[in-house]
Amino acid sequence: MSKINRQEVLNYHEQNRPGKIEVIPTKPHNTQHDLSLAYTPGVAQPCLEIKNNPDDVYRYTAKGNLVAVISNGTAVLGLGDIGPEAGKPVMEGKGLLFKIFADVDVFDIEVNEKDPKKFIEVVKAISPTFGGINLEDIKAPECFEIEETLKKELGIPVFHDDQHGTAIISAAGLLNALELCGKSIEDIRVVVSGAGAAAISCARLYLSLGVNPENVVMCDSKGVINASRTDLNPYKKEFVTNRKINTLEEAMVDADVFLGLSTGGTVSKKMIRSMAKNPVVFAMANPDPEISYEDATEVRDDIIMATGRSDYPNQINNVLGFPFIFRGALDVRATHINEDMKIAAAKALAGLAKEYVPEMVAKAYNKQNIVFGRDYIIPKPLDPRLITTVSTAVAKAAMQSGVARKPIQNWTTYNQELTSRLGINNKLVMGIRNKARQNPKRVVFAEGNNFKVLKAAQFVSREKMAHPILLGNEEKIRKLIKENQLEIEHLPIIDPYSISEEKRHRLAKILYDKRKRKGMTYNEAVENTFNNDYFGALLLETGEADAFISGFSRKYADTIRPTLQVIGVKEESNHIAGMYIMITKRGPIFLADTTVNMNPSAQTLVDTTILAANEVKKFNIEPKIALLSYSNFGAFKGLGSPVRVKEAVKKLQEKFPDLKIDGEMQANYALNGKLRYTRFPFNKLGDEDANTLIFPNLSSGNITYKVLQTIGAAEAIGPILMGMKKPVHILQRDSSVREIINMVAIAVVDAQSVS
Repeated sequence: MSKINRQEVLNYHEQNRPGKIEVIPTKPHNTQHDLSLAYTPGVAQPCLEIKNNPDDVYRYTAKGNLVAVISNGTAVLGLGDIGPEAGKPVMEGKGLLFKIFADVDVFDIEVNEKDPKKFIEVVKAISPTFGGINLEDIKAPECFEIEETLKKELGIPVFHDDQHGTAIISAAGLLNALELCGKSIEDIRVVVSGAGAAAISCARLYLSLGVNPENVVMCDSKGVINASRTDLNPYKKEFVTNRKINTLEEAMVDADVFLGLSTGGTVSKKMIRSMAKNPVVFAMANPDPEISYEDATEVRDDIIMATGRSDYPNQINNVLGFPFIFRGALDVRATHINEDMKIAAAKALAGLAKEYVPEMVAKAYNKQNIVFGRDYIIPKPLDPRLITTVSTAVAKAAMQSGVARKPIQNWTTYNQELTSRLGINNKLVMGIRNKARQNPKRVVFAEGNNFKVLKAAQFVSREKMAHPILLGNEEKIRKLIKENQLEIEHLPIIDPYSISEEKRHRLAKILYDKRKRKGMTYNEAVENTFNNDYFGALLLETGEADAFISGFSRKYADTIRPTLQVIGVKEESNHIAGMYIMITKRGPIFLADTTVNMNPSAQTLVDTTILAANEVKKFNIEPKIALLSYSNFGAFKGLGSPVRVKEAVKKLQEKFPDLKIDGEMQANYALNGKLRYTRFPFNKLGDEDANTLIFPNLSSGNITYKVLQTIGAAEAIGPILMGMKKPVHILQRDSSVREIINMVAIAVVDAQSVS
């Protein structure tokens, strides 16, 4: 983790707009009519509906997605009792995390009240505003009384994250650590250092998971909580041990698990040495753990260790839990977050850590690959699958335990709703991948000796989206698979240098017959069979594969040439073109031509448009096509692209009258249908926004998609190569694993339409 300084943090909070959150309207508000609907007189209608049926508050207001993060500032992070105002930056930060990780809206509320009974009354009084309450940074033991009372008296989820968040995340880590150690949870001996809210909640949850109460020893600042102590509050009394020990050092002897939620430096190397074989150490004091990672791993090479820090393996981070727990609870309109829901969240997290880790997650943590093991027992906070994995588990547990008032009917639809909330996956992308799964095809990967390509192959194989065929040196590929612990040993690997002479000459003859009147000799055809791109294209041509993917490490032109020579262009297309799908907040936008035709003629623009329209229709989307230029509808009278575009539009409208298409037009008029209709009411698209943009030349198309992709305005999928006789797709150079996966899915869908 890079070091940050005081001024950097202060600047972050102060500059531009102070704080970290704002309120953004979700309904139109630009006209007087909009305002009349939003406020007086229109707003009276939903008010009356809610008066007659109070549950309608979830239909007509934001209550169902609104959580209060409430604190009195008495136990802020590692800062202690600093007061409600000083705690506000933390609460705003919590609100930010809720939003970015799970699309849960938050009002942070700082209450200037330490008396638990008065604090409870304040929260009860404001609770009608919210769908859930997240209590935060309230000191023990008051926090126990506050949460218990509110849970009893309010009909919405109440959750003290300082207690339960840490408990749930650490429980997930514990389950996986014990699996790796080969230990049973019923038999382990657990030592807990700390007896505050988090420590007590962790211990309670561990008991729910099966830890034997007699095997738990809890220590506070005065030592072991044992039968001789007379200074214990009711919450500490739950964990009195009958063992005749008084110190943490004594408790640590032969312990299987150490859970630290106390202060830094309380555990020595000697204590770690005294623990049982394969010890599990969760040292979670922040910023300094009870024992440093370096000291603990120095004395025990069989240790599994977690901390609260992101710069060491296995970070116990509450952000893995609370956003997704509330997401699931809100979505089924749960009355409580109960023990079943917490256990479900812990088990879901534990299970996720054992699944394939997407490249984007590994890359975010500067890792080439992440696999389940001693250094990875808990998912990473930036894993985009958390929202579907944890929220779904929590929602199901709420339904099964009887606290859900709005049960989910279709889990597939719910998962899609969850992913689309954050733009992690667009419905279009999910649709393409789902379609690929329905009938997976054999896809040749020309660059099988590349790690990213192999990781993409692993994903599509495991997800049953495709049957990969890897091309390259088998020894090198097997070495890469082993070094990175990839689970693709079963995939076929073909080395073009190692095939039989019979097969080489059979393939060479096919190539020679296609190219002998275009300057290729038979010897050159034989030589080309050693080239992965020619070889892969020949496998596709002979029916030994259904689709072909290449281009990760080579120039586009160099990669496409062999496929054109082997596969060729569809007779009806006359030429090929490239198209990108840009996934934006407003939906997918299709851009063509972005990769092939430099300065197209009017007829080439016509052909490109028809190719793009047919491709868009494959995704069950009606193409609304705008041919772009720098002028609108004949405004420019000279030579240049506007003239060619105008001619192409005329041909298209005459030949394809049912196609929604017009031009030439500037990009802003293409994408803003209302503006276009106001200025040019005669246009054939009416007031609809275009979703398919045809560029007048390669420069404009290529520049546009790269600008959008680079500034983060859209996710690019492509380039989709259109016009080939069989499914061939050439990757962007240095594509991410996600981009490769998406292109494989598109290739499979293309192959499905061919077969």
